[in-house]
Amino acid sequence: MKYIKPLISEIPWNYNWNYSAMSLLDRQSEGRQSGEQERYLQANNREFNSLFGYPNNSIKTSKYNALNFLPMNLFEQFQRLANAYFLILLFLQLIPQISSLAWYTTVIPLMVVLSITAVKDGIDDMKRHKNDNQVNNRSVLVLMNGRIVTDKWMNIQVGDIIKLENNQLVTADILLLSSSEPYSLTYIETAELDGETNLKVKQAISVTSDMEDNLKLLSAFDGEVRCESPNNRLDRFTGTLTYKGKNYILNHDRLIFRGCVIRNTDWCYGLVVFTGPDTKLMQNGGKSAFKRTQIDHLMNVLVLWIFLFLCGMCFILAIGHYIWENKKGYYFRDFLPWKEYVSSSVVSSVLIFWSYFIILNTMVPISLYVSVEIIRLGNSFYINWDRKMFYELKNTPAQARTTTLNEELGQVKYVFSDKTGTLTRNIMTFSKCSINGKFYGDVYDKNRQKVEISEKTEKVDFSYNRLADPKFSFYDKTLVEAVKKGDRWVHLFFVSLSLCHTVIPEEKVEGELVYQAQSPDEGALVTAARNFGFVFRSRTSETIMIVEMGETRIYKLLAILDFNNVRKRMSVIVRTPENRVMLFCKGADTILCQLLHPSCRSLRDVTMEHLDDFASDGLRTLMVAYRELDNAFFQDWSRKHSEAFLSLEDRENKISIVYEEIEKDLMLLGATAIEDKLQDGVPETIITLSQAKIKIWVLTGDKQETAVNIAYACNIFDDEMDGMFIVEGEDNETVWQELRSAREKMKPQSLLESDPIDDYLTAKPRIPFKIPEEVPSGNYGLVINGYSLAHALEGNLELELLQTACMCKGVICCRMTPLQKAQVVELVKRYKKVVTLAIGDGANDVSMIKAAHIGVGISGQEGMQAMLNSDFAFSQFCYLQRLLFVHGRWSYNRMCKFLSYFFYKNFAFTLVHFWYAFYSGFSAQDVNETWSLRFPELYEPGQHNLYFNKKEFVKCLVHGIYSSLVLFFIPMGTIHNSVRTDGKEISDYQSFSTIVQTSLLCVVTMQIALETTYWTMISHIFTWGSLGFYFCILFFLYSDGLCLMFPNVFQLLGVARNTLDWPQMWLSVVLSMVLCMLPVIGYHFLKPLFWPVSVDKVIDRIHHCMSHPLPPRIRTRLKHAGSRRSAYAFSHKQGFGALITSGKTLKAKFPKKNSFPFKK
Repeated sequence: MKYIKPLISEIPWNYNWNYSAMSLLDRQSEGRQSGEQERYLQANNREFNSLFGYPNNSIKTSKYNALNFLPMNLFEQFQRLANAYFLILLFLQLIPQISSLAWYTTVIPLMVVLSITAVKDGIDDMKRHKNDNQVNNRSVLVLMNGRIVTDKWMNIQVGDIIKLENNQLVTADILLLSSSEPYSLTYIETAELDGETNLKVKQAISVTSDMEDNLKLLSAFDGEVRCESPNNRLDRFTGTLTYKGKNYILNHDRLIFRGCVIRNTDWCYGLVVFTGPDTKLMQNGGKSAFKRTQIDHLMNVLVLWIFLFLCGMCFILAIGHYIWENKKGYYFRDFLPWKEYVSSSVVSSVLIFWSYFIILNTMVPISLYVSVEIIRLGNSFYINWDRKMFYELKNTPAQARTTTLNEELGQVKYVFSDKTGTLTRNIMTFSKCSINGKFYGDVYDKNRQKVEISEKTEKVDFSYNRLADPKFSFYDKTLVEAVKKGDRWVHLFFVSLSLCHTVIPEEKVEGELVYQAQSPDEGALVTAARNFGFVFRSRTSETIMIVEMGETRIYKLLAILDFNNVRKRMSVIVRTPENRVMLFCKGADTILCQLLHPSCRSLRDVTMEHLDDFASDGLRTLMVAYRELDNAFFQDWSRKHSEAFLSLEDRENKISIVYEEIEKDLMLLGATAIEDKLQDGVPETIITLSQAKIKIWVLTGDKQETAVNIAYACNIFDDEMDGMFIVEGEDNETVWQELRSAREKMKPQSLLESDPIDDYLTAKPRIPFKIPEEVPSGNYGLVINGYSLAHALEGNLELELLQTACMCKGVICCRMTPLQKAQVVELVKRYKKVVTLAIGDGANDVSMIKAAHIGVGISGQEGMQAMLNSDFAFSQFCYLQRLLFVHGRWSYNRMCKFLSYFFYKNFAFTLVHFWYAFYSGFSAQDVNETWSLRFPELYEPGQHNLYFNKKEFVKCLVHGIYSSLVLFFIPMGTIHNSVRTDGKEISDYQSFSTIVQTSLLCVVTMQIALETTYWTMISHIFTWGSLGFYFCILFFLYSDGLCLMFPNVFQLLGVARNTLDWPQMWLSVVLSMVLCMLPVIGYHFLKPLFWPVSVDKVIDRIHHCMSHPLPPRIRTRLKHAGSRRSAYAFSHKQGFGALITSGKTLKAKFPKKNSFPFKK
């Protein structure tokens, strides 16, 4: 009985999740527009479509325009509390009754600060405008009035029909109408959307594919489309096409999204469904938010504290003025009479309050914010200039795309990473294999010692095979020798690999084969078979042509038993040229082991040992088996299979039962090991991040097995873990039970009735709070899929998820939508109150990058969307450790030291005025980069914000108060009742102020010297040069020349020269420095002895290492025979088998059968 092949349009083969799952995720989609419930459009009818107000195809990522830039930017800047403070201060200075300082002393610095920030924001927005214009002005071919004309992207409207050509970017979200390929198939690359470079196939429906490139038919096409409203779901689309009175169902496979690239397709036509901001690419862009660091938030709080402290001081001084006026002030009214607007001492005190408010404004100096921005700008330049973060292969430097987040790089606690293109290169290579119990892939020297494979290792010579892929590399020559010797099992193994797949070959030039693989795994396996002499040459819906060691053989394709996530295997049934019916199967070892014939037990055990070795090396494995079928048995099975396929009820289950009838008693051939090429240095980087107590979560849209396998390869998971929890529940109750079970195993006491989180939820269920850190009883991993995550992110289940996940060593979230990635990041931000970093490379990572405190884009071959929306960008994941441990840590340390010093300096300076009021009648660097990377523990203080917080601020305040007391009363005591050498009394306030300010400058300069841990020539010039510059300015301001030129302004001639001649002055300076510095030096000396923190202990280890160098670290991989795990990982998707057997991938021509490309 002939095998019946169903049409692909009749099989709903690409639905992985059921309808309820989709409905649940749809409720979470935030991309839907509130006003549009359903989209309705008509092809080639702009007038009709314009009635619905659909946006045009232009995009706008910029923030400002010429009209709103000034008001919007000023509004944003005055949200910073300090800027608002100085604006109020400026208005106060315009009141002559209370102002003792000129208005320009505030307005000029304020204008400088606002201008610098505005210019920086303007430049950033101009770059966005430039990028928008570049995209909007791209050219596209559009069908207008029966002709193909060239137009700009931004002019394309909903309902237009556009023509796209090979290697061209897709302009908008389009419904595929027809293409140059058979059956209107179109190959696309979705790197801009999901970071995946393997090709995907789209197919037009038959009613439109018949129009092909006939412009007359296309112009007359007036089909009406009703579909879902714009949303961010990349994996689902529902709609209907009404044409000539008939309805046709539209799904995800008919739509091509903006940002995709047309590949291996000469041309295709598409109907524009979504444009501009409504496209999936833009819907997944996420909301842009102004990111501010924790230090920025802290500074706002501290400015408020200082403001209240300043008001308190002004109030005390106003009260003091009131008391002084009532008790002593009236004696001076003959010499210092009240102004006409002062009627009493109460009015005078009120005016004095505001006068001191202006005088003491240096408590919150505007120069602080200018200095902070300059420091951040300098730190950004250090990142841009770092040669060790420059990727030579792509000529790509690291980029700090923002200057406001540098110090937060030193405080990261959670890293959220994409997988494909970020941790991996998305390049699969055939690395090792086991055939009939023999291990192939390792290289040994003459002494039979294993050799580490490197670029210098000699490759296998495939020159005997003219159809070999020149890019394929293999190093074990024994496998080629086995092939050439005609080893039966080796030949059968490679025959299996060349037949059991869904790859589509393309040979536009004789002998130059290109494989269009649905998954990179399959491409790697078929390419390996090709190089070893078993070349998959062509296929039809009923035959497969293989060139086996120079001999062309045609196998009749009888059936493809397709892959799915439950079966975890695929099989093909073929009839050989010798008329034998053979079944070839490949799949997960955990599944195939149960299907093997009992006679394979010993071979299975040996193969399992090899699989353990593959797994320990982080390789992706598949087991390969075969079965020879009796012809009568196959005919009977084929009949059952046809009946199951045509069944209308419970069809999937019936097909599965039929598959199981034939996929049994398999004979084991061996196993394959594919290396999913990691980016350079990824495992080492993950280890280093873990040592710094940074949690790594992988958020990916890939399959669970693939993601877990990469987690082991990257050292996120390891074989020494105490357990791994897999959450895969399909409802809230099941997910809750799985999460609670995991928590119970990790920390039983966390489920007690006295759980503080449960108590808090009962009392205040809607108020966000910080979930404390919990230490589990061992090392665990958590794996959760997107469907279960949809439930876990609802209601209080999200806290259960967060508590469980945060106790794990690593977390893998797979099959995620872009929105879910952002939701997970927001969840950690909301309840952990720690700094988060998201890193990715595709458009599907943009929402996650925007949601995190810090977004890092990998600039590679997978598109530019992630990089364009990131805060920092570079080409390799391994650069992340340098970004955090060197630039991040240094930026945080620099900023904390600067702020501590700055607040101390200003308290000391400003409070001198406070003490003076009582005598004036109340009148108004560290370790270098090598050690930073060698000891990741040095990063920990930043995660806990130990170097600048409210406690450190209070220390600065106390230190400043103490220093101000010393700086005021030591000079006061030094010159009290003192006389000069000529017998005249030292009593003028200008001389006193000169002594105080000189002492102050000397003290704060020494304070800088104490805080500097790494001295350079530049450090010496700026530190000691600033002190010398002060003395130069001092002599200049009190010089004879200025006094003669501006006698009304510079009236105090010779004060500096006379004051610096007094021994009392230098005595005051020395005493002030000693008294101010002794407590600081004592604190720095005693703190590591009596109150050491982890960093102090690490620095002691560094000092020990510097005197006793450690031997170089030798890394060895541990094998754990007792903790076997499957390394199965396969990125194949269900449904391609039906597409092949339908004949719809068939090319028009085949290569000649009489060509033998092998050397004789």
